[in-house]
Amino acid sequence: MKSMNISVVIPLLNEEESIQELYDWIASIMQSNQFLYEVIFIDDGSKDNSWSTIERLSTNNTSVKGIRFQKNYGKSQALDAGFKAAEGNVVITMDADLQDSPDEIPELYHLIVNKDYDLVSGWKKKRYDNVVTKNIPSKLFNWAARKTSGLHLHDFNCGLKAYKNEVIKSINVSGEMHRYIPVLAKNEGFSNIGEKVVKHQARKYGETKFGMDRFVNGFLDLITISFLSKFGRRPMHFFGLWGTFMFLFGFTSAFYIGIMKLYRIANHTKTILVTDNPWFYIALTSMILGTLLFLAGFLGELILKSNSNQKLYNIKEKINF
Repeated sequence: MKSMNISVVIPLLNEEESIQELYDWIASIMQSNQFLYEVIFIDDGSKDNSWSTIERLSTNNTSVKGIRFQKNYGKSQALDAGFKAAEGNVVITMDADLQDSPDEIPELYHLIVNKDYDLVSGWKKKRYDNVVTKNIPSKLFNWAARKTSGLHLHDFNCGLKAYKNEVIKSINVSGEMHRYIPVLAKNEGFSNIGEKVVKHQARKYGETKFGMDRFVNGFLDLITISFLSKFGRRPMHFFGLWGTFMFLFGFTSAFYIGIMKLYRIANHTKTILVTDNPWFYIALTSMILGTLLFLAGFLGELILKSNSNQKLYNIKEKINF
């Protein structure tokens, strides 16, 4: 039995107008290149007829698979569900709004299979978005992401990406971490990460589902993933180090205050109560914070070792699985 060449994972929310056109376009590309493929649509709690369209497509095309969430959980959770279901040797993600071109699929597949990239990220070098509300904030966001992650990609937000199957099976995408999948892959040891300039098309139907808040959330997620990249598997190295430092600083300060108090008493020098010395409270606070930080690192290690798998989304229906 031949192995499946490509899985196309498409998260969507209220995109009923574009689903049929997008699938026809993908199918045309796949058939002309003789790829064995599957298209996995993940309906992230749509309120329109998106799921009905996916159901109709699946009745006539065994290559179409669908996952329907109970409610809107977010793009990261939708991608995670698609990654867990994908069977292709190469997994390609794209948005459902027709702004990502399926014509890019053969070249992305070639880069993964023949050039041995672990991951190839699309770069929408020429964009058709609003300059003030999207382009400028996006450039600033990508600059910060490059500096923080060490990955020299121009467009972390681009939904058009290609992966080796083992890459997407090695990562968990949660929260709003879909922007940082290349960073997650790098943290798992997949270092051969490339970039390809891809076409960006103006939105044909509907309106964008993302507002300016995505950039604020993106920067907060960037801080989170930067911390997790360094200390996610060893929280004690961060909390324990700073906890120990603060405790020793507080203990040394308190010891010095006590010694000076005894010295002045022994020499009949005028002195004040220890509790009247502001350094006493600084020392006490430092020791308490140091102890709490150390305990936070210890609890972090215990939680990490427990290896609990929290369910991040509820699937309502599936098609062709």
